[in-house]
Amino acid sequence: MPESVPPGSLRLLAVHAHPDDESSKGAATMAKYVHAGVEVMVATCTGGEQGSILNSALASEPRAHRDLPGLRREEMANAAAALGISQQWLGFADSGLPEGDPPPDLHEHSFAMMPLERAAAPLVRLVRRFRPHVVLAYDENGGYPHPDHIMAHRVAVEAYHAAADPDRYPGTGAPWAPSKLYYDHAFNPARFRALHDAMEQQGIESPFAEWIAKRMQTDAEGNPPPGLTHETTTRIECADWFETRDAALRSHRSQVAPDGFFFAVGLDLQREVWPWEEYTLIDARVPTELPETDLFAGVEPDPAA
Repeated sequence: MPESVPPGSLRLLAVHAHPDDESSKGAATMAKYVHAGVEVMVATCTGGEQGSILNSALASEPRAHRDLPGLRREEMANAAAALGISQQWLGFADSGLPEGDPPPDLHEHSFAMMPLERAAAPLVRLVRRFRPHVVLAYDENGGYPHPDHIMAHRVAVEAYHAAADPDRYPGTGAPWAPSKLYYDHAFNPARFRALHDAMEQQGIESPFAEWIAKRMQTDAEGNPPPGLTHETTTRIECADWFETRDAALRSHRSQVAPDGFFFAVGLDLQREVWPWEEYTLIDARVPTELPETDLFAGVEPDPAA
């Protein structure tokens, strides 16, 4: 993709489970493409109303307890403004993360319990209206196995394929075939390992030591934890937008503490060690050549935009 394109001639849609996911996964990529003139939209599947308050500074703030859904909508608007993106709610109920042994059943009306066609219909409608050239999604494990993340993966893949078929999802608009589908690699173990090693070499306490230790543990049969399901095909160099990413993250005050995990590694070190965000190209309707350094490689901008 050139340094800039006519505004609106290329479009990117990222599908996320909850407000704040867009800021912790692919945010610098989105900010980079916005800067280049790409129209970027985030589809947020749920309102995140089952989330916990993860920033102790808000523990005594009455609104965080009285109106967490409203607060999270406000946070999402602030994050979208920081990134320069547009955002649409798909309107489903947060499933929560079931904990316990055995874990409790999910609420029957939660996002993860919806029949696939019912859950995907709003996203198909959005794809046909917004007409993205590129769709970003989670992998089959949801990036991590939260039920809403897994369902977000399912609806993103369903919408990517179904929106192109005029016989499917009648009444949701004219067909549109996105050119490319990617899975993001926000939690690539290699990235955390590289940052951890660089911090230790500089005598800086790493926040990733415990996480890496768990990743190295074997199961009862001596098998190591699985790695990434999909190999990286596409690296987007976006270090110049790490500050923008962090500003979006800080917008989610209820979920992200300003002195927390996400900000434990200095930006200069991040830019030196791992200046990319990574993806796997899963499907393409245009000619491709791997590896890539651009999500829009092979995509022609809309001539009439």
